[in-house]
Amino acid sequence: MRMNDDLQQRWWNLEASLVERFGKKPDLEAILFLIGIQEFGQIRGKFSKEEKQDLMHVAVCSLLASSGYYELEGVDNDGWPHFRQLKAMPEMNPAEQENFIKDHVLLYFEQSSTI
Repeated sequence: MRMNDDLQQRWWNLEASLVERFGKKPDLEAILFLIGIQEFGQIRGKFSKEEKQDLMHVAVCSLLASSGYYELEGVDNDGWPHFRQLKAMPEMNPAEQENFIKDHVLLYFEQSSTI
């Protein structure tokens, strides 16, 4: 079995858990949005388009902090976390980037009890 096959199977398992919990299959962007909300810690009825983008950025930084790419610098007066990049991302094609993020998403859910 190739490593990507294992990643894909683990991803399908995560998607199945999320479908069970939310009633529909989320794409990667929706999962990043959910992680961003979790990390932001404030549930609201509505987020602006810019805030949604910011939440996805928070998610990516939070995910990649576990591999030493970012660290949390602090939280501003509105509760938004701010990160500092510690090292450059490796060169990857789009498919490799997606798998890299998916692997970090899987690690995030394995280490938390959010689903």
